Amino acid sequence: MKNRFYHTVKKVMAGVLAVALAAFFTACSSGAAASSAASAAGSEAQSQGAAKNFKIGVIQYATHPSLDNCYTGFKAGLEEAGLKDGDNITIDFQNAQGDNANGDLIAKNMVSKKYDMMMGIATPAAMSAYSAAKSTDIPVVFTAVSDAVAAGIVKSNEKPEVNCTGSSDVLPLEQQIKMIRAFLPNAKKIGILYTTSEPNSVSQLAQFKELAPKYNFEVVDVGVTNASEVAAAAATAVSKGVDCINNFTDNNVVDNLSSVLQAAGKASIPVFGSEEEQVKNGCLASQSIDYVALGKETGKMAAKILKGEAKASETPVYMVKDCTPVYNKAVMDKLGLTLPSEYSDATAVTK
Repeated sequence: MKNRFYHTVKKVMAGVLAVALAAFFTACSSGAAASSAASAAGSEAQSQGAAKNFKIGVIQYATHPSLDNCYTGFKAGLEEAGLKDGDNITIDFQNAQGDNANGDLIAKNMVSKKYDMMMGIATPAAMSAYSAAKSTDIPVVFTAVSDAVAAGIVKSNEKPEVNCTGSSDVLPLEQQIKMIRAFLPNAKKIGILYTTSEPNSVSQLAQFKELAPKYNFEVVDVGVTNASEVAAAAATAVSKGVDCINNFTDNNVVDNLSSVLQAAGKASIPVFGSEEEQVKNGCLASQSIDYVALGKETGKMAAKILKGEAKASETPVYMVKDCTPVYNKAVMDKLGLTLPSEYSDATAVTK
């Protein structure tokens, strides 16, 4: 009887143990499934993060061909990196119409909307974007900025050290002066118009003045404070007996190129441009920068920053390396000039 009792207890305990083990393995299986589901959910969330629709605010300082080309290139650079407007990014493009106050207001509105990135085309627009975003975590990129250090938007071109970087349209000033001397072997004075509040123009003027005596040129500079003064400044330069006028990438001057060409045309003197579009529109010649290519470099840079592959503060400013000599044959013929032999391979461009 006693043996039967113990046998019965043993069977009951074995059953209880079996039930306990089954419950344990069921719990483990459920935990593993839950862990697997959580892992899958995490991967999905990470994938969704990678596919985030980034919002980019673009401020273009003014409407003229070189800056338009920068924007075209910027979008191309983004697309090359897999980011397309209307697909996985949204671009809010706005034009400051050559007004610094407009640029500042646009930039502040973009910051208030907490965009993922801001981009400035030309020095004043880049300065507006940087000023509005510098106390936030919004990265800023720029293009068509000749001297980002002088503009105060990076600490150095090699390492910005601030949440801002981009591409610089540093002009090949000495090559430009050589070109002017080749076209005008007897010229003595070069007129230059520049905006006194544009750091890039002030910086370029200083460099140009330093180089000019090496080629026996005197520089006659006339400063302007806004676009409305360009026509009068051009007339002033002509009245001082300049043999030609040379344009930088000064936004007010380029945006009012027709006024400069008109004043120079009355005196039958040439205007030298800083890029191909200016030559197409009536300048005699230029050591030209490819602004589409410049904007494209900025677009590729922006894509890396948005994807977390690079930091703006550690990304060197891209400095344009190549330029192409171009000339307008119709203008050359009208002025009774001939193409210098050293520029026989220059590209003839027309509008």
